[in-house]
Amino acid sequence: MRGLPAAARGYIGGTALAAALCAAPAIRLGAAAPWSSTLALALLYAGCEQVRRCPPVGVRAPSGTGPVEGPACFPADWASPVLLAGVCLLPPPLAALTAVPGALTGPAGARPAAARRLWHAAELAPACWAAAQVFRITGGHQPWSAPQFPVLLLPAAAAAATFCAVLAALDGGVLIAAERHPVRTAWRGLLTRSLGPHLVHGLAGLMMAVLWRSSYGPPAALLVLLPMCLSCWVFAQYHRERAAHQATIRALVQAVDIKDRYTRGHSERVGRASVMIARELGMAEDRVEVLRFAGILHDVGKLGVPTRLLRKDGPLTPQERRVIELHPEYGHEIVRGIGFLGEARAAILHHHERLDGRGYPYGLRGHHIPEYARVVAVADAFDAMTSTRSYRRARPVPAAVEELRKCAGAQFDPRMVRALAASLDRYGWHPDLVTAADTEPAAAADGGVPRRDAEPDGAIAARDGEPAGGPERTAVRPGLRPEGAGRDGTR
Repeated sequence: MRGLPAAARGYIGGTALAAALCAAPAIRLGAAAPWSSTLALALLYAGCEQVRRCPPVGVRAPSGTGPVEGPACFPADWASPVLLAGVCLLPPPLAALTAVPGALTGPAGARPAAARRLWHAAELAPACWAAAQVFRITGGHQPWSAPQFPVLLLPAAAAAATFCAVLAALDGGVLIAAERHPVRTAWRGLLTRSLGPHLVHGLAGLMMAVLWRSSYGPPAALLVLLPMCLSCWVFAQYHRERAAHQATIRALVQAVDIKDRYTRGHSERVGRASVMIARELGMAEDRVEVLRFAGILHDVGKLGVPTRLLRKDGPLTPQERRVIELHPEYGHEIVRGIGFLGEARAAILHHHERLDGRGYPYGLRGHHIPEYARVVAVADAFDAMTSTRSYRRARPVPAAVEELRKCAGAQFDPRMVRALAASLDRYGWHPDLVTAADTEPAAAADGGVPRRDAEPDGAIAARDGEPAGGPERTAVRPGLRPEGAGRDGTR
């Protein structure tokens, strides 16, 4: 808990107190309460938590380390039907208790482990309590028997929706407290992405409850978990395929980093800055993920540029500069067959276009430049300015942001610049990846090699993505125009 902001500690503590208040009335239920069923469901859920390996559905629980990236950890896995069975079988205070042992002893994932486990228990207990209350209010009162099963479908659906809504509300709050997420986007997608899975799990929980109370007894209820486990395995296969996609991207990026030692780590940082801009703009999570791929792969076309040009320390000739300016088109050719990249391919092709039409490769103007490309252009220039290279020191973040603002409207989209500046104010910038200058600092300091300080701004921008001082637009190369592109390079 020490590494979390004070607001996050207070929020988690307040949620834990609410969980305790939800479970406290269980003390007054006495020996007549279904304690044996409560213990059995609690142990079953704890066992499911221990063996759970299914990638989660929904939104990642916050880590307290900056903007959230990637899919997140909403407790909507194959163990959730056990909790929802408790919602149907038990009084609300006991339903709240069933989640606590498993949440406190289950896998925590990333650090801080204790805070994650406490948060997991603190949010599940009120969600189970509220779902059990709704189940009874909507007609699922006890005792009930199997012939009433169709009537219980509506209460079970209402309980599952309540369970999902409480979790979404609590997770959005902790995103604000722990991640300093914008209030206007903190809850976006939390409910809609998880409602469907929770409704399915609510039906499975009701089936478990019916079998639990049937003549076959609790062992029969375990059969319901088998198809849930199978579906979760299928979902895990999808995530393994996604991991393979990311491994492919990492391999391409590593190849670029080896080839161009001046910009080692640059692609990863551009991907991170692109995500910061996208989240500030309120983009949907699936678009944010594709934009992250675009940022990481924006310079993959450098694999087609001769290494001697990328590593040249002296000024570039006009002919050499034209060769380097081919790298967006080379990059588009490399990734055009990778279907899961989607709009990222357009960003790779057009990230050196300028709003005033003086960019390359096609000289697109204004909003004819794809949105993803306008995002990556700002992220690319920002990291180029704030990274130490062999030919100059890194600029401070405020100076880089000010330079972006000066170039906004001519070279960069002002909306993207404002979004990056706002995100930097909220999260800061922590470029913890290795750059070439960290490992080879002497290339420009020994005086024996001509420095690139003397190059025109446009030559540096051709390599690094920095704001250019107004180079002439490169001629269009029709032979490399992508399929479906018109005369101006648009699709």
